[in-house]
Amino acid sequence: MESTSGEDAPKRNPLPAALVSNLQSVLAARRPPGAEVSTEASAPEAEASDVPAGDGAPARPIVLLTCAGGIRSAGLAALVDALVASGRCDVHVCAPESDKPACGHSITIRETITATSVDFTGAKAFEISGTPVDCVSLALSGRLFPWSSPALVISGINTGLNCGYEMFHSSAIAAAREALVYGVPSIAISLNWKKDETKDSDFKDAAQACLPLINAALDDIVKGTFLRGCLLNIGIPSAPSANKGFKLTKQSGYSPAQSWQAVSASRPSSATHFMGMHQSLGIQLAQLGKDASAAGAARRVSAQRKTVEVESVAASGKQEIREVVKKLFRAEFVEKQHEGLDEDIDLRALENGFISVTPLNVHGQVEPEMGAPASDWLSAAVSLDKEKDAAPAAAEQQDVAAEEKEAP
Repeated sequence: MESTSGEDAPKRNPLPAALVSNLQSVLAARRPPGAEVSTEASAPEAEASDVPAGDGAPARPIVLLTCAGGIRSAGLAALVDALVASGRCDVHVCAPESDKPACGHSITIRETITATSVDFTGAKAFEISGTPVDCVSLALSGRLFPWSSPALVISGINTGLNCGYEMFHSSAIAAAREALVYGVPSIAISLNWKKDETKDSDFKDAAQACLPLINAALDDIVKGTFLRGCLLNIGIPSAPSANKGFKLTKQSGYSPAQSWQAVSASRPSSATHFMGMHQSLGIQLAQLGKDASAAGAARRVSAQRKTVEVESVAASGKQEIREVVKKLFRAEFVEKQHEGLDEDIDLRALENGFISVTPLNVHGQVEPEMGAPASDWLSAAVSLDKEKDAAPAAAEQQDVAAEEKEAP
């Protein structure tokens, strides 16, 4: 019996034979006539590319979308539709499963996060049981998608203003900031939403309005000439279709007034009831801990009713009954009147109908040396978009002039 070893021994293919055959068939259908692809090379090549470009075209840049409004928000849907229709990039979505408007840069630790696939036409999407920052961090980790570094991260289209000091508690800007921490270019887009005025169609208009800026950013990211060290905070006016154009702005000192309202305990929401139950437990335990004379405490938990009872035994041996006061409140933001704002401030630009573009670094500031490069980039992006719009009109005029000359 003859044996083989070393270099003469045939190498075993670790992939199943049926899978190898299927991959070879797919590659054979894609390659041009006359080209040959070896059996050994076909499987690794298919494994290396998650989305084949096809027809010799270069792979499109990947854009990751998230939105503080949640996976089912009208703003996110409008932006996905606009980017998919443009055909300039491959769109991936990783967004919270519910509205997370003011989480700031909060993250979820020591708790399991669930990622569930969601159907989006033309995009691969997951909804996450976490914050917008969790969404970006998970997506960039390489655990959720087959890539870890997209060309661009966009947070939007978010509902409401994200001007001035709102950025500190804005989860929309925080998501873009998280991408910047990872070294990935990012943009935050927000629509100046007005109660009883803004319609779902306004989000579609907002997506179309900022699409030229997104395309310009993608072009420069591929070239390596995009702005570095900052994110772009883009604000869309309340009437997107009637905007007056883009305007480079500075961050204002605007801060909305926070109004606390008492909430009736007779009709608490499910979330309020959940938090109230835990707050009640915290108050009782805190009072128990402050009682230096307490000889001991017993806690009994009822798993069926989800309630907690706390008893305190004083030094005298008598059981003490303490009254626990629980009040419910809800915070809302109220717009303040603002006067005397400079024309280059983000909030003033929005009020005047412009699309504000504010560059921000990781610390939420605009470096003085970033002003000129940002202004040059925005001017170039806007002028390029105008040239593209003017080209078809000029060609049409030339065709009309040629026809007039040929006419007898």
